Amino acid sequence: MSLSPFHLAIPVYDLAAARHFYGEVFGLSEGRSSAQWVDFDFYGHQLVIHEHPQTASQASAHSNAVDGHDVPVPHFGVVLKWDEWEALAERLRARQTPFVIEPYVRFKGQVGEQATMFLFDPCGNALEFKAFKDIGQLFAK
Repeated sequence: MSLSPFHLAIPVYDLAAARHFYGEVFGLSEGRSSAQWVDFDFYGHQLVIHEHPQTASQASAHSNAVDGHDVPVPHFGVVLKWDEWEALAERLRARQTPFVIEPYVRFKGQVGEQATMFLFDPCGNALEFKAFKDIGQLFAK
């Protein structure tokens, strides 16, 4: 399956802190930039952080219950290969990145079993990274 890369532009109220987070903590390659925005290669997709005043969802995250956890809404992220997900979890732990939901396997033994983790960037944007041992389960019911 070949996917087209998505483009996602998100607001950040501290461009320097967000640039450090995505570039240094995550290790994403930086593309074009200006004084108000920065492009990143987000696992083959284009993520752009734009300087913007703090939004209501950044100031106070809403959550929905999923598998016994409070999942922040809105959130975004990427479905990685299992070994890439494990490497990212270790990278974030090594940098003492605080998690909203620590890395764990959700729906264990059920349809849609997946590894997942949630965290906030320095500006309050929620991210989820997940992986499936069987990618065919991505849209399973």
